[in-house]
Amino acid sequence: MAGTLPAEASPRGSLDFDANAVSAAAASSPDAGGGAPNGNGGNGRRLARSLVIKGLCLVGGAFLLKHLTKTTTRRDHARIVAQTLSGEKFSTEQAARDPMTYFNLRMLTCPATVLADGSRVLYFEQAFWRTPERPYRQRFYMVKPCPKEMKCDVEVASYAVRDIEEYRNYCDRPKNQRPQPLEVVGDMAEHLTTVYLSKCERGRRCLYEGSTPPGGFPNSWNGATRCTSELTVYKSGEIHCWDRAYDDEGNQVWGVRQGPYEFKPGNSSTSGIMSETDFLNSLQQKDDTSLATLSSS
Repeated sequence: MAGTLPAEASPRGSLDFDANAVSAAAASSPDAGGGAPNGNGGNGRRLARSLVIKGLCLVGGAFLLKHLTKTTTRRDHARIVAQTLSGEKFSTEQAARDPMTYFNLRMLTCPATVLADGSRVLYFEQAFWRTPERPYRQRFYMVKPCPKEMKCDVEVASYAVRDIEEYRNYCDRPKNQRPQPLEVVGDMAEHLTTVYLSKCERGRRCLYEGSTPPGGFPNSWNGATRCTSELTVYKSGEIHCWDRAYDDEGNQVWGVRQGPYEFKPGNSSTSGIMSETDFLNSLQQKDDTSLATLSSS
């Protein structure tokens, strides 16, 4: 480094340094002339390295800031809801806790097609866990962003399936043995209900929650005149759904009274669960009979 005192310039045995002698010795040293360029080169390399590191930090910080401040669009919300609804889920744990109210059900949902406007169509079926090959409820769900004028993020509309036999066990079949995406659109029959979801506040377990409008939708099954649905989507992939129906006088005529069904991803269990036969025998004994899962809502 420039300005460093050569060893031979230091008087042996001397503990004090004469500034003038040091300057003179440094000036006359052969190393002195070549030291400056090498020192400046080292400083230059260190400066360049520092600038590169700072530049990388700035670029990385900009990307991180962009990621953290990126606004999630309603189309993003619709994609997240569709992905979370998809898959195989069971009400096993809930049925084990309260077998006289809830049954061990299996719900299976998978993508069926994507419409021209970006709406995602899912096929859904629900069955008793012992007989997944015999679903008693089959639906199409159309998942899309809420219109801008509405105070919600995602709407999930349910449609009847025109030919339920053709779609039975749709998700379990190889893709080349399913009705093709172009056929799906034509096989979506009458509209049944629409649930409007909003993103849950930060810090809560849920991702999205919502319901049908207060008045619900028309329904004539088992003496009903209207039905309502509530849906909550959780970060874990868990789904809570609560379907109920009422007659003209406001009496609940089908659907669980105590609370929503809780479907969790994972395998079903056989212990302590009411079978399908037990279900059929107990319909007359239960107050609510859990018919929300059997209705045409």
